[in-house]
Amino acid sequence: MLDDSLFDDPARLADVDSGGLLRLAALSGAQVRAALETAGEAGLDDLADGRPRAVVLLARPGVGPAVCSLLGALAGPRCPVPMVIAEAVPAWVGALDVVFAHTDDVGDAVLAESVSVACRRGATVVLAVPADGPVAAAGAGRAKVLPPRIPVPPALSFAHVFAAGLSTLGALGLLRFDAEHLADVLDREAERAHPNHESLINPAKSLALRLADRTPLLWGLDPVSTAVAAHGRFALGCHAGVPCDVADYPQAVTERALHRAAAAVGSEADLFADPEDAPGALLRAFLVSLRHDAHGEAIERGAVRDLPSADLVTPGESVSDDAVLRSGALAARFDLAAVYLGLAAGTLNGPGWPALAMH
Repeated sequence: MLDDSLFDDPARLADVDSGGLLRLAALSGAQVRAALETAGEAGLDDLADGRPRAVVLLARPGVGPAVCSLLGALAGPRCPVPMVIAEAVPAWVGALDVVFAHTDDVGDAVLAESVSVACRRGATVVLAVPADGPVAAAGAGRAKVLPPRIPVPPALSFAHVFAAGLSTLGALGLLRFDAEHLADVLDREAERAHPNHESLINPAKSLALRLADRTPLLWGLDPVSTAVAAHGRFALGCHAGVPCDVADYPQAVTERALHRAAAAVGSEADLFADPEDAPGALLRAFLVSLRHDAHGEAIERGAVRDLPSADLVTPGESVSDDAVLRSGALAARFDLAAVYLGLAAGTLNGPGWPALAMH
């Protein structure tokens, strides 16, 4: 059962959060700065020597799939080289290609084999993994390894992997971003989400309350927003045990029964419905919108008009109109909201929470 009174009781929050997850979730900015430093030491600047034939993003279980989708979406359809997202290296990978990979499992045998194959064929390999274990060993002496330097649980490593991927694409000249600005934005997001700030002004607590009690439908209004929504689903599954539906909004519209049920929530029909007889009453639609340009604004207005009962989730006007900054801020907010929700629901550090789960 959700104890929402916990959100505005910092002393109780501190007692319940025995693993310090809120503090660890607030380290996204530090993760970005550390990743930038590690990228410089690993020699990522060498990637600027020539444009690759293709970039392969290996999406292994954990934060990786959402990060890879986000990197691909940020590069966009006008990216001058093909960008392939796969679970293992394609058969055609060769010396003209760049491979980027992350895993939450340092013993990931599939990734270790992929790294070995890619290195043998002369591909440039960048790994956002710890420096020990079979995966790093598979690329020893040949891969550029960017190990995490800020110790956080794997489920909270989004910022490290995102920054490592951005640094790789930036070195290749495929994506521009300001790492220091990104770190500052993430620091501000963490400060706004501090446990001492009340729910009314705390964006992470507010989002957690809106996500509670109903099954969220996280519908992105563009590919970047949908990738961030996918990370939100991952965070909620890791910390709060909340199942989610994630889709881009045009696809969600085609799922007519679900879209119709979501549209009924908050309407007059929903007001008088018996929750046991109306599946839609257990749903809440969230329109995830990064809205970083005029086109994004137009899409957002249209979706809100079509689905007025939906809950609009945006980074807010305090984050500048830059897709990298806005996606990073919203991903961090989902992490923090999921931790708050997990603490209040007892799925983190509550009764029955296994002591070994944090190790």
